[in-house]
Amino acid sequence: MKNVFDITDFGAVGDGLTDCTAAIQRALDAAAEAEGAVIVPPGRYCTGTLKMGKRTRLQGYSAWNFRADGSSVLLLNDPEAVCLLDITGAFGCSVAGLCLDGRKLGKKVHGIYLYWEKYNGGSEEDTPTVDDCRVGNFTGDGLHLEHIWCFSVRHSMLHRNGGAGLYMDGWDAFIIDNWFTANRHCGILGGPCAASVTATGNRVEWNREAGFRFGNGDSLNVTGNFFDRSFGPALWLGGGGQFRDTAVTCNVFRRSGCPDGMTFTSPYESSHVLMDHVQNVTVSGNTFKWGVNDDGGGTRSPDYGVCLSDSEAVAVQANVLYEGALKQTVVYDGRGNNLIRDNLSHMDR
Repeated sequence: MKNVFDITDFGAVGDGLTDCTAAIQRALDAAAEAEGAVIVPPGRYCTGTLKMGKRTRLQGYSAWNFRADGSSVLLLNDPEAVCLLDITGAFGCSVAGLCLDGRKLGKKVHGIYLYWEKYNGGSEEDTPTVDDCRVGNFTGDGLHLEHIWCFSVRHSMLHRNGGAGLYMDGWDAFIIDNWFTANRHCGILGGPCAASVTATGNRVEWNREAGFRFGNGDSLNVTGNFFDRSFGPALWLGGGGQFRDTAVTCNVFRRSGCPDGMTFTSPYESSHVLMDHVQNVTVSGNTFKWGVNDDGGGTRSPDYGVCLSDSEAVAVQANVLYEGALKQTVVYDGRGNNLIRDNLSHMDR
């Protein structure tokens, strides 16, 4: 039985002009029946919203770089769409080697989208994977995953979106080896509940509100990431609820907390790590450095290194904050049974 389908066999034309929505959807429907794969050859394919099926793969030829899309590109052509690619109910689906370009059309249009009305809405693990993709220029989020249960995003670039690079409301995530670049909101934004998240080896840079922001949830592992030039805290935990049971280790935080003409709600938003109402958290073995823009201009930031308030059972220990902040390296309100010790710091303005 045939189980690999080329979108050009269904009438898709990669000229960047022809509306290919119906053709690509026919290929996806055929793959859903066979639990097979859809191939997107090199080209630029204009499309509205596409819907994936269970245990199917949408496969392109990536070849993207930092500044430009690669070979297989899906271009949004419907400003009224909710998203370009809807993976709701597509349990076990895989999206690989594609570039998705929102072209800044519409309002709050997302790149890849999953939505259930409630947690565990699909009654089984969603388990989508997004690999080697470049998703950008959407007016909403690059990836918007609401009430999701289990997913992975790997070696992808989520860039220049009007919302977050990745919005997640749910649990069980593996977020590894990605670029989160120049998103208008955050690199990653957690929803009402974000739990059991492993974020490792990502580059998080030039995002407007924060690098990663998680307001409420638990069990976050932030290890070996590079946070650079966040316009707000590089890592923001709590504040919108309670975040707990978290390890923040062996990351590099550089040039965080830059106001860039914005007005912060709190002066402590000019920081590398901002924690409010967190519990059972370790911040250890990280390196922090203040700085300016690449050209030597721009605002020097941040004012503060690690800020901790209204929290319990938090250890901020063995971090290197040499030239880590302009005003104060560690800010602690003294409340709670917390451990702040052995952090190397040196004030240099």
